[in-house]
Amino acid sequence: MEIEEAISEAELEDKPIPKIQRLEDSVVNRIAAGEVIQRPVSAVKELIENSLDADSTSISVVVKDGGLKLIQVSDDGHGIRYEDLPILCERHTTSKLSKFEDLQSIRSMGFRGEALASMTYVGHVTVTTITVGQLHGYRATYRDGLMVDEPKACAAVKGTQIMIENLFYNMAARRKTLQNSADDYTKIVDLISRFAVHHTHVSFSCRKHGAGRADIHTLATSSRLDAIRSVYGVSVARNLMKIEVSDTGPLNSVFNMDGFISNSNYIAKKITMVLFINDRLVDCGALKRAIEIVYTATLPRASKPFIYMSIILPPEHVDVNIHPTKREVSLLYQEFVIERIQSVVESKLRSSNESRTFQEQTLEFSSSSPMATIKDSTKDLSPSGIKSQKVPHKMVRTDTLDPSGRLHAYMQMKPPSISERGSFLSSVRSSIRQRRNPSETADLTSIQELVNEIDNDCHPGLLDVVRHCTYAGMADGIFALLQHNTLLYLVNVINLSKELMYQQVLHRFAHFNAIQLSEPASVPELIMLALKEEGTDPEGHESNELRGKIAEMNTELLKQKAEMLEDYFSIYMDSNGNISRLPVILDQYTPDMDRLPEFLLCLGNDVDWEDEKICFQTIAAALGNFYALHPPLLPNPSGDGLKFYRKRVLSSGSEGTSIENIENGTMEAEIEEELLLEAENAWAQREWSIQHVLFPSLRLFFKPPTSMATNGTFVQVASLEKLYRIFERC
Repeated sequence: MEIEEAISEAELEDKPIPKIQRLEDSVVNRIAAGEVIQRPVSAVKELIENSLDADSTSISVVVKDGGLKLIQVSDDGHGIRYEDLPILCERHTTSKLSKFEDLQSIRSMGFRGEALASMTYVGHVTVTTITVGQLHGYRATYRDGLMVDEPKACAAVKGTQIMIENLFYNMAARRKTLQNSADDYTKIVDLISRFAVHHTHVSFSCRKHGAGRADIHTLATSSRLDAIRSVYGVSVARNLMKIEVSDTGPLNSVFNMDGFISNSNYIAKKITMVLFINDRLVDCGALKRAIEIVYTATLPRASKPFIYMSIILPPEHVDVNIHPTKREVSLLYQEFVIERIQSVVESKLRSSNESRTFQEQTLEFSSSSPMATIKDSTKDLSPSGIKSQKVPHKMVRTDTLDPSGRLHAYMQMKPPSISERGSFLSSVRSSIRQRRNPSETADLTSIQELVNEIDNDCHPGLLDVVRHCTYAGMADGIFALLQHNTLLYLVNVINLSKELMYQQVLHRFAHFNAIQLSEPASVPELIMLALKEEGTDPEGHESNELRGKIAEMNTELLKQKAEMLEDYFSIYMDSNGNISRLPVILDQYTPDMDRLPEFLLCLGNDVDWEDEKICFQTIAAALGNFYALHPPLLPNPSGDGLKFYRKRVLSSGSEGTSIENIENGTMEAEIEEELLLEAENAWAQREWSIQHVLFPSLRLFFKPPTSMATNGTFVQVASLEKLYRIFERC
């Protein structure tokens, strides 16, 4: 032992003392980048926050291989100045603050100027941007914090698009740990869902690269509950309670909190907490544990709640600079804030637990549930001569061939004669059946792949519902009522028709008949009309000259693609930029031509003409949106809608229009007969098309995607068996 100790002491004496050396900037920056951009979802979060700081109202995200191959975030914000592009991705360059004291009152999401720089050290970054007043945008590429070449002029839409490719290409160990792309994409979708719930004035979308449909798509709304319903579904939104907490005491923290918490009917396997502090998406473990303790004690069966909270505090009470990814913040008087919120949550839960509400709105599909029809007949007798008895709650009370089950049978209206109705509907249905998908679909690999994606994504339960359903009638302008066996569903007609048209475009690719317009329409004028209706510049700052430039560029692009559009989609445009033919997607149906300008603008702006598969997919999606059965632009004249068609005139003996005349009843309501007739015809034609064209076509051709089982397109509203159970208790 003494010999070994002597040898080890000698080795220590001979070993040189490590020398402290200054690391190269590239090493320092790459290490720092690994802290800020920990995984693809970190990059998406930073880019979305930059878009929000730019006052964007629309943010779209495209992801490939979980974000490792591609992350593309596009917004319609104010853009980046040309003069700022050279230093855009340098470390610690920011427009959010200029001195350290500004952190005390910071309200923007970003402030360090590290995010974009970090992305350039672990990926290949390309920025495309345009600001108000510019006739064209600029595109620049960045590596290791520096701009590679001078910005190049390019066509661009309002705002900024940032594209990150080959993330972590130079960090082999990090890349190996992130091979599960599905897991990372799920995290990105969850992140965008949280932003969509809080920032209700912004529309969000997220999809995989090459996918035709977005996995999340929300529209700007004024209602927080509507946003939650759109993102997390009806089953979550209907089981939420609003909660508000505020404190203005001078001795403690001044704060306001509003949000939603789940009630005793909400059952889940894990807690979902969406927390924003001063509009920042953050985590707070202490607050989360405090609320979970309350739920466990108060509602043991619902101990994994859904929670959305937005807490507003004075900026000087929040330290935002404590975490590399800004995931956490430090609060002044944090214990008091948590205790106050915990107390109010507990009080709310105890008061709500006194009563429970039971609702039935869950989709229940069986893998095989053939359509059964009950036809009562006096000839259907048992051997004993007595009519066979049927269990009432098992009886299917409608038949696809018998209109008595539809809502119209219970309304007072003059029905057409039986012979007239039968011959007309038979001709329509015969025409639809003759237009089954052509067997010789174009031999293009990209089209075959898109068709295969539709087949592989088909939901078997919904397919059975669509194949064997009975149309009952329209519930409102968007939802129709369907009966399938003993279940009643509300279905979103717009979503159904949009998806059906998209599928039919792909199935009938290059095999369309054509709709001949009565007069050729000028494409530039239609695009100009779409730009004005789109409201890209409601204050009028955007000149007609700029709109004209955009319309001219889009028209030239479409003229270049005219041959392909005619051959594959029967969209004919002549050399003068006039459109005269459109495809027939469903027989007996013509799209609403008021939506033609929007369709042409979409063709010019949203189609990726470079990639064959994406090109055909986006054109099919644009046609699907154009041909979908949207509600007419005129309000529905039935019910309260009639007030929109009344004009006020003075009764005899009264002159002038005044408040006194209105209050004294001397004003008489007169109907705008022509406008009312036009609206009635438009809504009647739409309902006819839904009943006699859309739903027969759905039964023949439609393959409902899996997403429709959860996104609110199909909602079960009643079950005959369960209604009998409720009535038996009464």
